[in-house]
Amino acid sequence: MKTGKYILTINPGSTSTKVALFMDKQNVHQKNLSHSAEELEKFDQVVDQYQYRLDIILDWLRETGTGLDSLDAVVGRGGLLAPIPGGTYKVTPGMIDDLRKAARGEHASNLGAMLAKGIADQAGVPAFIVDPVSVDEFDDIARISGLPELPRRTHSHALNIKAVAHRVAKEEGRPLTDLRLIMVHLGGGISIAPVKDGRMIDVNGANDQGPFSPERAGGVPTEALVKIAYSGKYSHGELKKKVIGKAGLVGYLGTNDAREVEKMIEQGDQKAALVFRAMAYQIAKEIGAMATVLKGKVDYIVLTGGLAHSERLVSMITGMIGFIAPVKVHPGEDEMRALAEGAYRVLSGEEKAKIYEEEVKQVD
Repeated sequence: MKTGKYILTINPGSTSTKVALFMDKQNVHQKNLSHSAEELEKFDQVVDQYQYRLDIILDWLRETGTGLDSLDAVVGRGGLLAPIPGGTYKVTPGMIDDLRKAARGEHASNLGAMLAKGIADQAGVPAFIVDPVSVDEFDDIARISGLPELPRRTHSHALNIKAVAHRVAKEEGRPLTDLRLIMVHLGGGISIAPVKDGRMIDVNGANDQGPFSPERAGGVPTEALVKIAYSGKYSHGELKKKVIGKAGLVGYLGTNDAREVEKMIEQGDQKAALVFRAMAYQIAKEIGAMATVLKGKVDYIVLTGGLAHSERLVSMITGMIGFIAPVKVHPGEDEMRALAEGAYRVLSGEEKAKIYEEEVKQVD
């Protein structure tokens, strides 16, 4: 669709707010608005940063010469919301209320919907979020973990997974609902999801299941983890930081940068070579597991995320799983583009915007 107007995308992070303007699906302005520690220390909670960040975004729009009357829509990064199906959602009072309460955790991304709504209301245009991390499209059988007190939860890179799945469908000239895909997001965390009928019917928990990643432990031996937890060596916070942030490539090799690991391998570091192969091995195993969810009927395996730039890693993974289905590689992660595409799908009539209060899932 050609509108002649902009879609503003907003992605709040812990120390910055990324903003971009898209016209006719082209990114025409983008900036990373940095926030100093001194400025952020003035606020007791993340939600208290709302006006501060809003004013900075409005200042940036003025700097670019972009009037609010030149906007078609504003899209924010979805925060830690209740479990919901994937899609593009209108920002509604119930959504804002949930994000303000931060019942599922405080995170800068909780501000995404609020900031989008604040600017959209001034501009007289709709505000959206797209595919937050809480996207839950599990079949009920996928929730059973083996321990009744710990059902499997969804926590994944849904925004990038869904965006790339839509792009693959367009490449193939087929509706996404007609394709069976295994989507493999390879980043600081790793999410591997079988997609059927347009839904992510399963996914490893990017923080605590599946393969290890550049900085996360993935699934680890349960009994040994319990033993470490009660060893007295770590506090709760220290152990959590160890398995989510100081594990994976960082834990074994001291870096979360796969490019540095590849340099180590090229210089003859055998440990680095083994650990990198092990990461590829675990990724491939998880892809194989997700192929069984689709009963082996897989149209494509799609590798995406920053690590998909690594030809070495892609080659090792493909060598193990190429027999399952053809492999497509869409390297990188462009969250701003993914947000804009979600809004365009609604504005063009390709999709209907969903209402958060109507879609919230009651998950035991």
